[in-house]
Amino acid sequence: MAYDFFGIPVSELNVWLIWILPFAAAMIIPAVGKFSKLTTGRVAVAFAAMSAISAATLFPMALQAHEIHHQIMWIDAIGLKAGVLADPLSVIMSNVVGWISFLIMCYSTGYMKGDKDITRFWFWMMFFIGSMQLIILSDNLLQVFFGWEGVGLASYALISFWYRDKKKDHVGQEGRTALGIMEYFSPTHAGMKAFIMTKVGDVMMLSGMLLLFMYAGTFGFRELIGDTAWAVEMSAQGMLVPAFVLLFGGAMGKSAQFPFHTWLPDAHGEATAPVHMLLAGILLKMGGYALLRFNCQLLPEAHAVFAPLLIVLGAINIIYAALTSFAQRNLKKKIAYSSISHMGFVLIGIGSYSALGTSGAMLQMISHGLIGASLFFLVGATYDRTHTLQLNEMGGVGQNMRVMFALWTMCSMASLALPGMSGFVSELMVFAGFATDSMYALPFRIGLCAIAAIGVILTPIYLLSMLREIFYGNPNKELVSHTNLVDAEPREVYVVSALLVPIIAIGLYPKFMTDVYKSSIDALVARDSAPLIRDKAAPFTVRYTAPTV
Repeated sequence: MAYDFFGIPVSELNVWLIWILPFAAAMIIPAVGKFSKLTTGRVAVAFAAMSAISAATLFPMALQAHEIHHQIMWIDAIGLKAGVLADPLSVIMSNVVGWISFLIMCYSTGYMKGDKDITRFWFWMMFFIGSMQLIILSDNLLQVFFGWEGVGLASYALISFWYRDKKKDHVGQEGRTALGIMEYFSPTHAGMKAFIMTKVGDVMMLSGMLLLFMYAGTFGFRELIGDTAWAVEMSAQGMLVPAFVLLFGGAMGKSAQFPFHTWLPDAHGEATAPVHMLLAGILLKMGGYALLRFNCQLLPEAHAVFAPLLIVLGAINIIYAALTSFAQRNLKKKIAYSSISHMGFVLIGIGSYSALGTSGAMLQMISHGLIGASLFFLVGATYDRTHTLQLNEMGGVGQNMRVMFALWTMCSMASLALPGMSGFVSELMVFAGFATDSMYALPFRIGLCAIAAIGVILTPIYLLSMLREIFYGNPNKELVSHTNLVDAEPREVYVVSALLVPIIAIGLYPKFMTDVYKSSIDALVARDSAPLIRDKAAPFTVRYTAPTV
């Protein structure tokens, strides 16, 4: 067999290139920037495109329910290996990250043009993308943690990119507080807040990984799944639940779920437009992916205990974030809380034991990645024209920006789960999967579905009222007189359209997407249900009788 670098088969090289290419670009860009800052953007876009294409080549393999698992010796003295694992679950997430990040890079070439620190921007953007792909495609917990830390470091650098701490650059009104919390801070505040809060989750994540290693003697996913003697020993010593809690805390911190959510609205409020597209479109989905990959796949016994809690937390996220979004007057923060609300459906789907609900959770991550990126793109485009994020200061700009209004309307309809859009299908699958699953008692299912339904009802209220405030009503004469409200440019229409096409395609025919990861979801659900089949049911469950095989 022909081999390339380090003994990697040529046929499997594309899996390695998905995450190696962005890191390679990050290393090249500083050197290129010394000669031409303009060229750095071209390098970034080219490498992002190559990474996305490498991910797309894995689709045929995923449709056939095949996987690529390859390892090379890393630290020979202790027998530590580095490897990649491309199964249907990781293939679909890798493609979502690749496509959204490529569009963001294309948009950034125009948005960041002329910035004096553009080289630093491209470096951290590529470092972020490489770290995300490393998380998704790693075959062991140690590599995942490296990517996890890389994402945290890049997030801090990007959120605080315009680090101006002079008083004139402070955000908010001096002396103003909300619920006792000061709303006046420097532009680096949000980046540091995100860094510290996610670090708490990172410490929990690392502790959970090391706990598994103590009992299993390996970090590898396939080794951990193949030989579960370590899980039996951990269960006997009562350590499965602590390991689950630690890994769960890490996932919740990175995905900004209640009660670890407070850093996200501030981060969105201060980040540049390309960065908050990354946060909404990509970063938030890593928490859900980690829950599926770590908690559900590696610790099904503990997942059986905590699954009802996941569902309750999901319902809290939906209601709390929807109500908070309803009250926001800052456009970025309104959309940020909307993102948190929509991620609540992911927790409910993961907490269900049905293939339908879990598949819906996965589709919701894909769907909201596209929708969140499109909405925050439009937030940035609108701010470029109005130079304000306060809804009460916009008013009536629809007459001057009709194409922009049309794009806003379509993306908002997708976010409120209009039939024919991806959000409708994913949320319906989550509801149907949980509501029809006899694993949980009927009163529990009815109560949680009713609570979550309230959040679904609130979503169109605050999104449609947002559209009305921005585009309808009497124009703000001061705004119109001091700004040039030009309509959407071709580049902007292209980016939004490239996001809307898969949103509508999934909404009309979701099967082409769900078939890609069906085999992985079926395997996950079978593994999750095993503890219950052995009569170790979680709270709020009814007796479950295993089917005769």
